[in-house]
Amino acid sequence: MTILTLPDIASQTTRLTSTLTWVGMEGIALPIQLGTRSLTAKLDAGVSLDDADARGIHMSRLYLGLSSLEDAALTLPTVKDILSAFLASQEGLSQHAYLNVEGELPLKREALISPLAGWKSYPFTLRCQLTPEGFQAELGLTVGYSSTCPCSAALARQLIQQAFEEDFSEIPLTQSAVSAWLGSEEGILATPHSQRSFLECTLRLAEDDHGELPIERLIDRIERALGTALQTAVKRIDEQAFALANGQNLMFCEDAARRVDKALRQASEVTGFQLKVVHAESLHAHNAVACSEWNW
Repeated sequence: MTILTLPDIASQTTRLTSTLTWVGMEGIALPIQLGTRSLTAKLDAGVSLDDADARGIHMSRLYLGLSSLEDAALTLPTVKDILSAFLASQEGLSQHAYLNVEGELPLKREALISPLAGWKSYPFTLRCQLTPEGFQAELGLTVGYSSTCPCSAALARQLIQQAFEEDFSEIPLTQSAVSAWLGSEEGILATPHSQRSFLECTLRLAEDDHGELPIERLIDRIERALGTALQTAVKRIDEQAFALANGQNLMFCEDAARRVDKALRQASEVTGFQLKVVHAESLHAHNAVACSEWNW
């Protein structure tokens, strides 16, 4: 049997000579490990094409180079090794390697007071590149929370004060009468407006030689800074505690952005960031937005 030598079209010289910033694949489905959790992610893998005379890269070698993520936890050292292997597999065609990982991290969250618990899903994107200047990793996170408008709270209190003065102008002011009034719809005739809000941020990660990605720790830090994380399974006692937390945690979008800005500057895992908070207002048909960045 004659063994044929298969043609390598990618190694042929092209008639159009120019370099390309990025060549590769997008949307590769792959199971990955985040600590002890297993989830399905979408990956983008690519390299630069720096040889202007080369027709293309060896794309299948990038795909095969991702197989190590099936058995090893997703960490920055693991990603750095994969990117180094990408460059080695291209036989001098490339000087820059890229890997993006997009998924959703499920975290089980306890209710505020009751023993109930439920799952929340946190979208994330890890964008990494290896260049002659070094390795860089950026983590994108989206975190939802509840926000209550300070202005609407003040306006609601004013209406309640006015109603109290009118209703008790000629009625004896006793503890039982006031308590009954406070528990009636006629007494609390106005409430502040709250809205589901969310934070989007891109965090430049400090290079860590060991350990898992700090996704959960950073989510926890952000939710603590905001104070009113969205809930999962709740009983009425939890809903009441959530109403109390919102009432004691009034914030404009500017307040939320400043809180998270301060919290992220203090995170040892982060060397820089861009953040954006969005309050999807229940009063207006538009959103209120605030942005901040540090060391970017």
